Amino acid sequence: METNPDEPHGAAVVADGFGLKGPRGWAFRGIGFEAEPGSLVAIEGPSGTGRTCLLLALTGRMKTQEGHAEVAGLPLPRRMAAVRRISALGPVPGVSDLDPAFTVAEHLRERALLQRRFDGSLKALLRRPAERSADARARIDEALAAAGLDLATLPKGDRTSVRDLERLEALRLSIALALIGRPRLLALDDTDLKLSDADRAEAWALLRSVAASGITVLAVCSEAPEDALRVSTATRTPVARTAATSAARAADGAPAEKSPARKGPAEAAEAPEATAATAATAATGAEATEPEATEPEPAAGDDTATTATTEKTAHTAHTDKTEKTAHTEKGEADALAEAGRA
Repeated sequence: METNPDEPHGAAVVADGFGLKGPRGWAFRGIGFEAEPGSLVAIEGPSGTGRTCLLLALTGRMKTQEGHAEVAGLPLPRRMAAVRRISALGPVPGVSDLDPAFTVAEHLRERALLQRRFDGSLKALLRRPAERSADARARIDEALAAAGLDLATLPKGDRTSVRDLERLEALRLSIALALIGRPRLLALDDTDLKLSDADRAEAWALLRSVAASGITVLAVCSEAPEDALRVSTATRTPVARTAATSAARAADGAPAEKSPARKGPAEAAEAPEATAATAATAATGAEATEPEATEPEPAAGDDTATTATTEKTAHTAHTDKTEKTAHTEKGEADALAEAGRA
């Protein structure tokens, strides 16, 4: 995809077999999609399936190990720094959190200052202070309008602390801060977290308007809207794969596997042989376990034989105990004698 990264429109995003591996295994793997500039992309999936990692990887913040992706024609992970320059992060917990002690005005001034210091050109830095201040004010007003944040509606105006903002107001502020840099790609995490149905609808309407302005939007969410391009990080479960395999075997006329949750593929392959062996063992066991002949119990008149047997057993036990005691005493005597000589 040949796209000039300096063009002012949104960034096209393409991924194929995209995967990132961490110390505990794959965070995500096999991600593939294609989004045109100005698209609204919803990244969905269960918690812990690598949604935030995928978001950070597509914005040049994390290095992947598998597959490839392009943002505005910039290949990842080779051009991560260039992708970071044209992308911006909205709310991402642990990465771009708002400071609860700051006011709204302080956050806006800080972001404008950082934007001018690190992302501005040398020519912009050499302008007169009045021109720089006017440009910063214009950027802030433009970002606030795009994010739909009206400072006059806040409890204390622009002097309202972040801790006093509602969840939707804090989301709008985070998006406004990201838009100050006029990015081509906007990424935000936990878009619909802790939002009521009405606030969730307003949040998605806001993101649609940002995408309509030409900026490509990547949003992590728990439930994606129908009009968004959905990208799922959820992987197929082993049960689903086994069920598909069983269906394919049944279509070919082969016997289906039994209980996929208990038996793996290797055990399933050995099932016919195991069944035959089990049948043979059962047959042999049936022959071997025929009831044995038991000795008849002594009759009531055989008291003499029973008494003789009992006396013989008692005599044998007494003899063994006597020999064992004598052997023990001899050993102790030898040990004492050896100790005396020493």
